[in-house]
Amino acid sequence: MKMRPITLCYHDLVTGDDPNASGFPTPSAATYKLDPVLFDEHIQAIGRVIGRPAGGDVRLTFDDGGSTSCRIADVLEKHGLRGHFFIPTDYIGKAAFVNAREIGDLRRRGHIIGSHSCSHRGRMSSKTVDVLMREWSGSVRILSDLLGEAVASASVPSGYYSERVAETAAAAGIRLLFTLEPTTSEKTVHGCLVAGRYTIRKWHSAEYAASIASGAQAPRLKQQVVWNAKKALKAAPFYTEFRKMYFETRRRVIQS
Repeated sequence: MKMRPITLCYHDLVTGDDPNASGFPTPSAATYKLDPVLFDEHIQAIGRVIGRPAGGDVRLTFDDGGSTSCRIADVLEKHGLRGHFFIPTDYIGKAAFVNAREIGDLRRRGHIIGSHSCSHRGRMSSKTVDVLMREWSGSVRILSDLLGEAVASASVPSGYYSERVAETAAAAGIRLLFTLEPTTSEKTVHGCLVAGRYTIRKWHSAEYAASIASGAQAPRLKQQVVWNAKKALKAAPFYTEFRKMYFETRRRVIQS
């Protein structure tokens, strides 16, 4: 039986001496940014998995629209792969983020461009319908105008998903919406396919990423257990501030 698609969620590439060179400059965002050499090892290992006769469908996604997006594309293309790049449109052309020309270049090179909302601010799951419609419709319109074609995919910023988030995404013309829930299960909400992803952080090895891509149960189950444990915490109003404090403290400990 054909395995369901497995989707990996990456973000940016940065070197150790400049963690804010690409993407959002926060301690928590830094945990998603891989060293370029390590990322190349990841893609080599994942490419070997995809090339196996029994290999399933593996999707590689990249959130935040950081300035290293084209460098990421170079690595993917070197190994015959393409990615999904999700862009928060309020940041197009700003320092540490891709500009309009680079987004067009990514699309011409065969990569998929999607929305990552307009502002990337706050919890999407707690926003009103009006605000969600502005976030999705505005970003889709900007990207579609820039590319000269309909943009119909998106990812939910920071994983704050709810049915309302999917319903408004569908109303904005989005037909494929990625969450951060670590699962291969998919569901359709008002014509929009909602799919989960397995998150890769800077401390994950190439072997770890390849094992998830291969369909190995253990690493995927571990992510699912951690995700479910965090669900209750994420619903609490203090979670966002607690998360910021945790990663800032961790950063200071590592640097000391």
